[in-house]
Amino acid sequence: MYINSSACADKNISCVSLVEESNVDALISEILMAQEPVSIGFLNQHGYNLMVENEGVFSSFSSLNYLLRDGIGIKLACRLNHLNPGFNANGTDFIPLLVQRIIEGWGDFDCFTLGTSEPWLSLGTSELLKGRKAFSLDGFKNNEEYLSFIKGSSVSSRKKLIVLAMGMPKQEAIAKMICDNLSEPVIVICGGAILDFSAGKFSRAPDIFRKLNIEWLYRLTLEPKRLFSRYVIGIPKFLYYIAKFR
Repeated sequence: MYINSSACADKNISCVSLVEESNVDALISEILMAQEPVSIGFLNQHGYNLMVENEGVFSSFSSLNYLLRDGIGIKLACRLNHLNPGFNANGTDFIPLLVQRIIEGWGDFDCFTLGTSEPWLSLGTSELLKGRKAFSLDGFKNNEEYLSFIKGSSVSSRKKLIVLAMGMPKQEAIAKMICDNLSEPVIVICGGAILDFSAGKFSRAPDIFRKLNIEWLYRLTLEPKRLFSRYVIGIPKFLYYIAKFR
């Protein structure tokens, strides 16, 4: 199912679970059958920069059970390392698909949505989970508070879907902490802005931007101040890093 990236010279790319598009359904089925905590995250250009620049962040990202490729930047990094980049797992599209499959296939389980702020937290939770009840907490607590909240809100033996939506690298560190401290079947999704997108706080890029793999440019035009460092400064740094470590 997976394209072998473990022998890649770039240790950051070697962490990525590269998957052929024809095997995405099998990947989701594998995730649903897990009998212990599993974590899913997405590596884009910004996440790659964070991994290079902080060893603790690298540890959190590399501990994810499934770190999926997101965006044209990581596709380029794969090509530089002579790897087939496989399926582009854009979280805004992939996460709702995965959540729908969990709802259909898991039966009785508890849901947690942890991240963003109101009213987007409630609106995004309702949309993403199709009205299913969830335990929710905003994205501005200390990391340990989320683990305490999960343990205090649910029976320990019940299956759990946990959507983390507080951005990189906080959510990846929390995902690692959750998986290290729970033993029942748990699916932890590092979702970034997924609840904000689901709630309609942010709009998706027009089709032409998505087809050209420049959705980042559309987001930059909407939030230039917040995203200037991530893209205008971050992209040149990313290109330097992937050339250095290829």
